Amino acid sequence: MENAVANTPQLTDRFGRRVSYVRVSITDRCDLRCLYCMSEDMRFLPRPQILTLEEIHRVCEAFVALGVDKIRITGGEPLVRRGAVDLMAGIARLPGLRELVLSSNGTRLAELAGDIRAAGVRRINISLDSLDPQRFRQLTRVGDLARVLDGIEAALKAGFERIKINAVILRGRNHDEVVSLTRFAIDHGIDISFIEEMPLGHVDGHDRAEEFYSSDAIRRDLEQVFELLPSPETTGGPSRYFRIAGSASRVGFISPHSHNFCGSCNRVRVTAEGRLLLCLGNEHAVELKDVLRAEQASAEALKATIRNAMAIKPERHHFDLEAQPVILRHMNATGG
Repeated sequence: MENAVANTPQLTDRFGRRVSYVRVSITDRCDLRCLYCMSEDMRFLPRPQILTLEEIHRVCEAFVALGVDKIRITGGEPLVRRGAVDLMAGIARLPGLRELVLSSNGTRLAELAGDIRAAGVRRINISLDSLDPQRFRQLTRVGDLARVLDGIEAALKAGFERIKINAVILRGRNHDEVVSLTRFAIDHGIDISFIEEMPLGHVDGHDRAEEFYSSDAIRRDLEQVFELLPSPETTGGPSRYFRIAGSASRVGFISPHSHNFCGSCNRVRVTAEGRLLLCLGNEHAVELKDVLRAEQASAEALKATIRNAMAIKPERHHFDLEAQPVILRHMNATGG
């Protein structure tokens, strides 16, 4: 992948924030049913409503032409989609793209990690909310922890530049594992980010307000065991990072409730059905699929639609754990 070319146009919203990072969902389907992400009995989108791989590539091409230099492939679980690795290889070759990264639940990495790295993916985030097999199955409803741990080992052997664990922490579910999860990251020489749950969509068997566990609480727990050193480092996403003294690992905190990060937002999302979401916690969106499938579809029309959408990117989200979710789409439909 090449460095961004000189004089590439930039996407800037009405608050002066430059959008340089796009998270692209290639499927709403997943082989897990994490209780904070979706209902147990999910209805997925009919396949004709999902963007084709060619259409996804065209969207990524348009964003890079407009100055975006980082793309993250997400889902659902992106690796359940046939052709995902070939798609990533094509995106990685786009001139001007600085970095292609992937978010995965890890269930298919044992078979695919080497191919993904060879396709040009530089970094990978892997979801891991518990190191206890029974608890892992409860949180994911159907998951096999051993399969994910095998996937992490395969990713380590594949030689990604950085690997990071993402852990959503819930009071009474897994908040007592933040130290053991951090030790796991240190032992494997990888990073970890702890995430406050985001109230997207209706979920069953789970009280979001009652089970909320803040980043500040997690940090207090960790500081009983580890020395956390503030770090100016960033990966371009919302994590606030700390170095863990005596190790090469970093711990990050993604805090949409307790430490709102909207002021520095540099990202937008494209859903699997082709909606350009301007904010994770709002429904401000533009339909890209209509442009892609128009009779006179063109790259210029697509770029113009994306550029014009910056005018409606909201200033911030307003999450309320006590209220019924304003955002009815689940996280799997939002795109990681």
